[in-house]
Amino acid sequence: MEMAVGIHNSITPTLNPNQKGFPLSSPFLRTQLSVGRTLSSYSFSKIKSPTFSRSRRNPLPSFIKCSVSEAEATETTTEKKVTLVRRNDIRNIAIVAHVDHGKTTLVDAMLKQAKVFRDNQVVEERIMDSNDLERERGITILSKNTSITYKDTKMNIIDTPGHSDFGGEVERVLNMVEGVLLVVDSVEGPMPQTRFVLKKALEFGLAVVVVTFCTSRICYNSTFELFIELNASDEQCDFQAVYASGIHGKAGLSPDKLADDLGPLFESIIRCIPGPRIKKDGSLQMLVTSTEYDEHKGKIAIGRLHAGVLNRGMDVRICTSDDACRFGKVSELFVFEKFYRAPAESVEAGDICAVCGINDIQIGETIADKNDGKALPAIRVEEPTVKMAFSINTSPFVGREGKYVTSRNLRDRLYREIERNLAMKVEDGETADTFLVSGRGTLHLTILIENMRRENYEFMVGPPKVINKRVDDKLLEPYEIATVEVPEVHMGSVVELLGKRRGQMVDMQGLGSEGTTLLKYKIPTRGLLGLRNAILTASRGTAILNTIFDSYGPWAGDMSTRDLGSLVAFEDGVSTSYALISSQERGQMFIKPGMEVYKGQIVGIHQRPGDLSLNVCKKKAATNVRSNKEVSVVLDTTLDYSLDDCIEYIQEDELVEVTPKSIRMCKNPKMSKKGR
Repeated sequence: MEMAVGIHNSITPTLNPNQKGFPLSSPFLRTQLSVGRTLSSYSFSKIKSPTFSRSRRNPLPSFIKCSVSEAEATETTTEKKVTLVRRNDIRNIAIVAHVDHGKTTLVDAMLKQAKVFRDNQVVEERIMDSNDLERERGITILSKNTSITYKDTKMNIIDTPGHSDFGGEVERVLNMVEGVLLVVDSVEGPMPQTRFVLKKALEFGLAVVVVTFCTSRICYNSTFELFIELNASDEQCDFQAVYASGIHGKAGLSPDKLADDLGPLFESIIRCIPGPRIKKDGSLQMLVTSTEYDEHKGKIAIGRLHAGVLNRGMDVRICTSDDACRFGKVSELFVFEKFYRAPAESVEAGDICAVCGINDIQIGETIADKNDGKALPAIRVEEPTVKMAFSINTSPFVGREGKYVTSRNLRDRLYREIERNLAMKVEDGETADTFLVSGRGTLHLTILIENMRRENYEFMVGPPKVINKRVDDKLLEPYEIATVEVPEVHMGSVVELLGKRRGQMVDMQGLGSEGTTLLKYKIPTRGLLGLRNAILTASRGTAILNTIFDSYGPWAGDMSTRDLGSLVAFEDGVSTSYALISSQERGQMFIKPGMEVYKGQIVGIHQRPGDLSLNVCKKKAATNVRSNKEVSVVLDTTLDYSLDDCIEYIQEDELVEVTPKSIRMCKNPKMSKKGR
């Protein structure tokens, strides 16, 4: 499938083969000097960079001859008599970026322009976000595969999450690709998650193509500075910048010369991202990086074929990193074509495929040759930083709404989750009905809770806690880098709030002419628990908070994340308007008249520190005296807390009761009561 692209007429690069290094007038060199890199720190004789022909209207470099594209098409090395060959008919790429920077929108445009869908076919927006929870929240949670064909070149595209809590999905899929498209928002520029995904891509030695639509020099320089801070090599710093708009479906190598389609982007992918290096004559090796489940086909293993040829109906050996092997058979074989999985009889090395028939396959295992198969290096992801306690539901309302309520059901579901979610860990708790679940952050664990709730599970969860380490008899806790964009009028209250949570200011700078300030803090992960709602309240909903894990540091000391206590139900029963009139004077209520409550349930927020027990089921005493006066009852609007809000709200002695239809908070009966 070919597309008409006229990029050769719009760019006129002038290359000087005798040039050694950069001229002092090169903006590429000026950027290096602006970030503190000395001339001696670069080996200029090894950098192959062109001299760009520009005009005053186009000061940005329009074309870069990627160093990776200069490799020979069939690069071969002798390693134990196995030939490494580079395939030129396939490109494996991942699209990475910060949350809400337009990754999925760009994939939509690429699929449409590659004629994946019919012209009269109705296609939803963000079609890659196929999960119901992804569409509701507007974020990508799971990595997904698709492919397009452009000029006889198959492009396997992996759409990845942008939130830092799902960084394990990004780390997992980078084993399958040779390059990434780094999408940078034209307004915000590089953000914390941009730094994380770029760092991982550079560690894997992947080629990077930067996709943005920023017409100013500031965004380009800040992206280049990020490459320098992450110790990128000279070749990686010589990245290709493509200016594209996923909404309009246009791209170009300069911001003022855009083609009518995404042709320049496709051409840059083919030119700058190499094809996979494979062992053409080697034994079969396929690293499983993802698994799915189908009701008819069973477990499906997805990964890239590193060596050999995989055939349908083939007997294989499944190898693990600890040299433990077992045997299996490939019943069905699929490759990704356009937006669907297409059946295939055989798959050659370098392509991404899906394998059925091995029901006990796990992520990180290797599907290898039956006779002399060897395991590939296992997938490594960063350790979790937050843990929560999951337990069976012990409230008086247990079993009313959920189907799976026993500890056996809860245990099976949690251990089934860690089979495909590498960044999550599950351990048995202190009792037989308690389990400790560890993840990258509260959102990571909240998504699991929400999925289990929709699967008719009923259980309780405790407050999130950070995972500390002890090194050389010193207690260490995780620290994160928090960036807050807030208007100047609310900056004082936000700074005070971050200071109370042991945050240390790293940087502060103004953004634009709208009076917005960017605050950068290094803060303990403990201080981030419940911080999002507090910052929105302090800034009247105008602040934007982004966080990314930094490192482990010394224990910062005790801190208080909540100043107010809770209003607790005094007895079982049904709430009444008569009782709520007097109860709402004590604080803000969670419940409405006519709702069933039980003793120990949290029904509101106390306006003072410490808990307060209330009788919200009290009824007005009936008399035999007729009253002709109508009394109008006016109740305040109740607080409607979501699952995320409840998890952020609860303290050490409180629990969240999760059922398919309801979310309640209650005091933990196993812990001593606080307050009155």
